[in-house]
Amino acid sequence: MSDVSLRPWLTPERITAPLTERQRVELKWWDRLCYAAVGPLRRRAVVRSFARGDIADMTDAFAAEMEARDDDELRAAVDNLRPRLIAQGFTPELAARSFALVREVTGRKLGMRHRPVQLMGGYVILCGHLAEMRTGEGKTITALLPAATAALAGMSVHVITVNDYLAARDAEQLRPVYETLGLTVGLVVHDQSPQQRASAYACDVVYACNKELVFDYLRDRNAIGRPSQARIMASRLAHPRESRGVMRGLHFALVDEADGILIDEARTPLIISREHEPDMPGSLCATLLTAARGLRTGDDFTILKARRTVRLTPAGRERISALQASLEGHWKAKRAREELVEQALAALWLYHRDQHYIVTDGKVQIVDEFTGRTMPDRQWQRGLQQLIEAKEGCAVSGRRETLTQITYQQFFRRYLHLSGMTGTATEIAGELDAVYGLRVVRIPTNKPDAKRDLGVVLRRDQAAKGKAVVDAARALVERRRAVLIGTRSVEASEALARLFTDAGLPHVVLNARNEPEEAKLVAAAGEAGRITIATNMAGRGTDIKLSPEVAANGGLHVILTEYHESGRIDRQLFGRCGRQGDPGSHQAIVALDDHLFDLYAGPLARLLAKWHAADGRMPAWIAHLLRIAAQTRAERLHRRIRRATLKADLDLEKALAFSKHTRA
Repeated sequence: MSDVSLRPWLTPERITAPLTERQRVELKWWDRLCYAAVGPLRRRAVVRSFARGDIADMTDAFAAEMEARDDDELRAAVDNLRPRLIAQGFTPELAARSFALVREVTGRKLGMRHRPVQLMGGYVILCGHLAEMRTGEGKTITALLPAATAALAGMSVHVITVNDYLAARDAEQLRPVYETLGLTVGLVVHDQSPQQRASAYACDVVYACNKELVFDYLRDRNAIGRPSQARIMASRLAHPRESRGVMRGLHFALVDEADGILIDEARTPLIISREHEPDMPGSLCATLLTAARGLRTGDDFTILKARRTVRLTPAGRERISALQASLEGHWKAKRAREELVEQALAALWLYHRDQHYIVTDGKVQIVDEFTGRTMPDRQWQRGLQQLIEAKEGCAVSGRRETLTQITYQQFFRRYLHLSGMTGTATEIAGELDAVYGLRVVRIPTNKPDAKRDLGVVLRRDQAAKGKAVVDAARALVERRRAVLIGTRSVEASEALARLFTDAGLPHVVLNARNEPEEAKLVAAAGEAGRITIATNMAGRGTDIKLSPEVAANGGLHVILTEYHESGRIDRQLFGRCGRQGDPGSHQAIVALDDHLFDLYAGPLARLLAKWHAADGRMPAWIAHLLRIAAQTRAERLHRRIRRATLKADLDLEKALAFSKHTRA
């Protein structure tokens, strides 16, 4: 087993310095070329080094010693371990001793004992890698092992989740273990005051949602300007009583559902801005939308669906030149006028209600297409937000001035120690290694996988697909099984729900409209006869526990109704069944006119449409062919966008290196 030590990072100066973070190193093109060449070899070597599971045997060697100690003796063992971890780092022997200690306390306080595969996952994370663990394998208490060990070594530990509910749940559940080990636990959630956040970040282990953490970092950086340690220390000395931020530093990050945070959300920068009086009033938005509705597709503009952009043709630019008379100020400029009309066309043709956003209490809220959750703190840029608000008849918000911004790619690379865990990462192992330096290690399951893959059902159109989904669900609930149906959008989930209502089948719907009930609805999805219709990623992080009746009748059945642009999302949905060796099954019921096929494999789909039967049935091999073609193209495009986003972020940072403004 590899001997991994973080001793260089654990100096007292680094532990106590305010806002400590890794210094950014710019790689030259030849460095990136060599990195790409040896990357796969390095990843394979890392995987082999963890495959034997030595950490479990070493931890077991300390088990008898820990079991024989009473609570006072365990606390003495903690006090003895702390200075050794700080002095020697995370050596295998000290990691195993710490894991044995944490496992014993967890058993006494929570009635749960870490299994060998969880010990393996914990050590992978402690060594700065990403552990791929199947759904239901107990990632929550797996994270407890490296988080507690790093905190005992004096590092500020951030356990990062995808939403406030999971952060609060995990912090509350694991608090007794941390407190027994002499560690404090902080929780950062939305709507906390700066004082509450500062108190949380002062704790040894902090549980927080990813966006809350990044925005706190941006606010701190905006308060102190350029992040020079000399500047920070001088500011603290000059103003000892003045608060200069809430965070202690970026020491140790453990990212839960890492693929969603580090990859899926990497295309969008996080921005702190302030709102000004609307310089795009409702009347201007109405004028632009009216002009856009008068343009003809193909003749005046072209739609690039895959890139979600609209481009005016020369004829279109000529037609909108008449708008100049009705515009004021800088909007009269040719380029500004054309860009606004292109944004208006995008608002009309590319952004759809209940798919890309919902309207709640008279406000437009963006829906994350990967998770199905709303993002109330996000806004589209360059006038698109205001145009969509005007399209929906909502009050038009003011223009926002950017104060500071950062991408997830830039932020997480600043941690001294970055690690994570997720259920699906193999497909993106190369990108995680190249961008974040994270190697993916797949952890075996505790019990053999018992779920069955029932294959793919392909139908000609949405109507035939909807009937097939209803028929499949009816047959399953008659056998007293539970059914989870994954859809791509809010609109699709509600359209399918109407079909179930018409068929007289009781069901529940889980999407962005009822997020507060998410955990409750998902937890109940394993009851006999239960039909749950959800956006594909709804409930991620919450286990579906089967009732004894459902387990006896074959377990949870998962139906995917539309492939996602990323195959990982499909695999996450299928992973909802068959947890911990439970019985279960899954299948895909898709249609030839699904969004993915139409967008990324439209010509091929239309060519293959000739093989459909009168009842709408089509051969399954067509679905496999279309899925491979469409997902390959979509993921290639998304990788290019992420690379371009990171490059633009680095270029902007370089260009503004002399300024203390707008950059984190």
